Amino acid sequence: MNVVETAPPMSPQDALVAVMIAVSASDEQIRTSELVAIQRIVNHLPVFHDYDADRLRRIAQTVFDLFEEEDGLAALFGLIRNALPEKFYETAYALACDVASAEPSLRDMELRMLEEVREELAIDRLHAAAIEWGSRVRHVRM
Repeated sequence: MNVVETAPPMSPQDALVAVMIAVSASDEQIRTSELVAIQRIVNHLPVFHDYDADRLRRIAQTVFDLFEEEDGLAALFGLIRNALPEKFYETAYALACDVASAEPSLRDMELRMLEEVREELAIDRLHAAAIEWGSRVRHVRM
């Protein structure tokens, strides 16, 4: 039995968390700054106003387990698309960009994961550029 068959259904908020964790874990190393960014997002954004933050650990484990499976990334995006209404796809991409921007520089694997998120969620390239720009200017360092 694979992870997808044993994973409990995701809520839309779980799907947003899964996208953020996937971007953070894409380079096989989750950094403290990325964890802090995810926690801050979950604690402060209106889309998570009634989210049980205790679910973070379970969603993270589901993402990690899927990353270990052949075709796990495709399965993860299937779970995300099933749980997340299309009107929140750009939100998911914006959150992914914010988590990736938590570090001073993006690694190749994170850039590839962001590209994968864009493609899997069919984010218009112009919208994606605006989202990326917004994230970059919010997270600029002195």
